[in-house]
Amino acid sequence: MTDTAAMPLADAGTNPDARLPYAGVRVVEFTHMVMGPTCGLLLGDLGAEVIKVEPVEGDATRRLLGSGAGFFPTFNRNKKSIALDLKRPEGVEAARKLVASADIVSENFKPGTMKKLGLDYASLKKLNPRLIYVSHKGFLPGPYDHRTALDEVVQMMGGLAYMTGRAGDPLRAGTSVNDIMGGMFGAIGAMAALRQREITGEGCEVQSALFENNIFLVAQHMMQFAATGKPADPMPSRISAWGIYDVFTVKDGEQIFLAVVSDRQWQVFCNAFGLQEMLADPRLATNNDRVRAREWMMPMLRSHLAAHAAAELAAVFERHELPFAPITKPQELFDDPHLNASGGLAPVRMNDGSESKVPLLPFTIGGERLGIRHQPPLLGEHTAELLRAAGYSDAQVEAMLAAGAAAAA
Repeated sequence: MTDTAAMPLADAGTNPDARLPYAGVRVVEFTHMVMGPTCGLLLGDLGAEVIKVEPVEGDATRRLLGSGAGFFPTFNRNKKSIALDLKRPEGVEAARKLVASADIVSENFKPGTMKKLGLDYASLKKLNPRLIYVSHKGFLPGPYDHRTALDEVVQMMGGLAYMTGRAGDPLRAGTSVNDIMGGMFGAIGAMAALRQREITGEGCEVQSALFENNIFLVAQHMMQFAATGKPADPMPSRISAWGIYDVFTVKDGEQIFLAVVSDRQWQVFCNAFGLQEMLADPRLATNNDRVRAREWMMPMLRSHLAAHAAAELAAVFERHELPFAPITKPQELFDDPHLNASGGLAPVRMNDGSESKVPLLPFTIGGERLGIRHQPPLLGEHTAELLRAAGYSDAQVEAMLAAGAAAAA
């Protein structure tokens, strides 16, 4: 595998970053887990040079098991790794030298950690007034900002777990939605700050937070209450806006999601499945009529469709341009024909050195996907290179490595 796997937009034989939007932007990140690394991932995919400052033992996500086993290869492509011991003055000094030439610093440590190290915004802006400093936290400044937050914590306190689970059974969403989106908003804030710097010539601090991100996600349910005076029901027990918008269990116990969301689609659906009597029933004439009739309509539809195979239903729905979806497990997506044909997956190096595929950012620029120019780095893979570029001599680099103030692959 090479660093140029799945690389669009630039000639791999020249400069793979040159044509990307953030080529020439240097990011130094002091991040771990998901939220902070997502910010660097986005900026790195867009062409920025992202330098990941790791402890000498490495980011903990290199060693996580279970649900964290895929964190590092997912969120750390297109980055360089320098391993520094920030508990030692030599390590902090090396970090400050990197920051002196940076456009953006990104961090997601507990409040107060970076200040203790002298790597907080107030300290670093004296060194580099044009610096944009992105902090990813649990909460924006306020009464909760002293609390320790996790994705699950803010889902529970922010209404998302309530909306996802059944009544009386709050359930976190099945992925790290706030961590990932919080990192994305950090990157968006950094992009806005770069634009502002073009005007003012000065950097600024950007803050992104898990809790506030979660509130943004549930805003539609808050505003539903504001508009109707009625609390939003959890998704499993909600009154749908559409007459047919459900998972159906069909032949051989397979499941498929089917939707009919307009009166025109209702006509097409009924004709496709021989439901002319239901089409002629005035109680089902409009979508709102069908919403009110769900209690007796849905059992009839489930019975009518139960003998059909999921693939057969999918073919009919696709032929008639009706919304449908198979119920897919994450591991099955590696073989998804659309993802593979459209370039949505790229080869990536896993923690153990094996190769898999990873999803790319979900957009195109000029018709091209943003690919992997640099594989997730080995721990300290770029330590010596970056220290030399920061002004350290070969002897000084060797001395730092020997003293344990830095580590190299």
